[in-house]
Amino acid sequence: MSATEQSAIIDKENPTHGAALLDGWQGRTVFFIAIAFTFFQVINAAFSPLPSIVLRSMHVGFLLLLTFLLFRFRRGAATKGIPWYDWVLAGSGFALGFYHWIFEADLILRAGEPTTADLVVGVIVTGLVIEGARRIMGWELPVICGLFIPYAIWGRSLPGFLQHRGFDFEQVVDVLYLGTEGLYGTPTFVSATFIFLFILFGALLERAGMIQLFNDIALGTVGHHKGGPAKVSVISSGLMGTINGSGVANVLTTGQFTIPLMKRFGYSGVFAGAVEATASMGGQIMPPVMGAVAFIMAETIGQPYSEIAIAAVFPALLYFGSAFWMVHLEAGRRNLVGIPKAECPNAWAAIKRQWYLIIPLAALVYLLFTGFTPLFAGTVGMALTAILILGQHATGATKVVLLRVLFWVTLGLLAFLLVEVVNMRVEQTAIALIVLLVVVTWFVKGGRQLQRLILESFADAAKGALGVGMACALVGILIGISQMTGLANDIARGILAVAGDNLLLALIMTMIACLILGTGLPTIPNYIITSSMAAPVLLEMGVPLIVSHMFVFYFGIMADLTPPVALAALAASSVAKESHMKIAITATKIGIAGYVVPFMAVYTPALMLQGGTWFDTGYVLLKAVISVGLWGAAASAWLWGPLNWPERIFATAAAFMLVVAAPITDEVGFAMSVAFIAWHWWRTRIPAKPA
Repeated sequence: MSATEQSAIIDKENPTHGAALLDGWQGRTVFFIAIAFTFFQVINAAFSPLPSIVLRSMHVGFLLLLTFLLFRFRRGAATKGIPWYDWVLAGSGFALGFYHWIFEADLILRAGEPTTADLVVGVIVTGLVIEGARRIMGWELPVICGLFIPYAIWGRSLPGFLQHRGFDFEQVVDVLYLGTEGLYGTPTFVSATFIFLFILFGALLERAGMIQLFNDIALGTVGHHKGGPAKVSVISSGLMGTINGSGVANVLTTGQFTIPLMKRFGYSGVFAGAVEATASMGGQIMPPVMGAVAFIMAETIGQPYSEIAIAAVFPALLYFGSAFWMVHLEAGRRNLVGIPKAECPNAWAAIKRQWYLIIPLAALVYLLFTGFTPLFAGTVGMALTAILILGQHATGATKVVLLRVLFWVTLGLLAFLLVEVVNMRVEQTAIALIVLLVVVTWFVKGGRQLQRLILESFADAAKGALGVGMACALVGILIGISQMTGLANDIARGILAVAGDNLLLALIMTMIACLILGTGLPTIPNYIITSSMAAPVLLEMGVPLIVSHMFVFYFGIMADLTPPVALAALAASSVAKESHMKIAITATKIGIAGYVVPFMAVYTPALMLQGGTWFDTGYVLLKAVISVGLWGAAASAWLWGPLNWPERIFATAAAFMLVVAAPITDEVGFAMSVAFIAWHWWRTRIPAKPA
């Protein structure tokens, strides 16, 4: 994919492909600023030296600094240099990030009574956030959020439910800038803590070779089977989702390998692009990392992150199982063979060669699922990754196993002494070990090159955090003013008035809202808007808290697969060289579980382990598996053999019956499923007579 084609793809949450290409002293300057941003975040995660509001303000200051240095006023501008006015905007945004730090005590004393300086700085920072977000993600979200400001001031003049008592300009700026309800609200807090660390965690693992390990495992396990290349795409993208929650970024990384591979072995370009887009978007619902939204959800609803991840396990497996099933059927329909086994790597050999890369991921899962905070788990996971990379290099020069064991035992004893004797916190101990290993590897052959790679990971993490961080800050405008004016409650009451007691109608309205918002918004603001307005409606209608929020979360993700915009399909089209609309339509078929499972979870929350027994969970899983299987056969026109139109319609009806939670629909659905499978097996087992 050429640089021009890449620049046309706007990954609004990981927009590094749209950044300016800087070289010379400007490139080096931005590189070191990005590293400084990462060091700032890591030090705060490990040592927590700053108050929360100061951390949020400095986080946004760094975001503004890098955004104006990397993104031009007009997207796709030919210049590779940084214009003087962008230096001014970048420096201003960063300098004003210190305002809360310098005047912290004064701001607390005069809370609710902002001075002229407070108002001027608040207006400038708000304007910089809106402009910075526009440069990264386009006009849609900045315009939506920007309109909320005049709405808050002149709302008393509006008609109907939009009317409110109105607020003074000073009150609006006070809420948006000086408190923790606007720009520095919960989304910014999550961005400044959990999200950044997990982005860094993924960047370090990618630099260490985790993508290659995932590809080798996928190729070695399913590459030689029927339709192997497409199955490799599903598995490798699913594995990538365990460390990287950005769907479009996955398309533009793993897709460079999987899409040409699928086309080489007989899949059409449209189908290959659709498989990669579907599998990559699933990364945001794949535990343990999931997407940035999962961290915001945990903070918003006050539930442990582990509960969110546990609730997502079965839906994620159904999603990837559906994609895997679709590529298997397509391979059968087109009689596609796998990659010759001799050309596939040995999965076990790949694991033995790079097994240590799995340790940080395993530690992260353990910490998240045993009650530790995401901040602690992310810090330890990131630090452990760096320790393993540096330690492996430090011991790589020796072939003596005993010396390697002695090295790691000594390092472990040192960590034990620092924690138990010196009383250092675990995070601080991990940072101390990294510093020690940096010194050691400095004197090892190739150590300085390795350290350069780690610094590049630090810079990548800082740049990768720009889209998420700017979206979080910008959407704070919407959240703060919605809370001021009560707009979210008014909209929720409006939805209830239209839907009445009809839960299905409320779900459909919410789904449509998520899909429409998703055509122009990243997943984070999409979730924040719909969760604040629609999720309370579902909760009031009896849907469990986590399920109601997961419902809007899932359809915010599916918006990137749904025509007409379908951002993930657009990214895949640049690699597959096919129509992005055709890819999007095919992707909606492959990812059908993403559209069906949220509805099933609402009617049977046991699917997300929210209430019910294990029998209830097993029962709804059985229904979901059969339903997805039948839909896949109907969409592909193939099971054991070709399906005619009456069979496809019958299979679709049977699948629908298993989804609808109405009286006797399960019984009818199971009966239709058995009848269809029996009929199709009987029909296809008889070989066709030659003409």
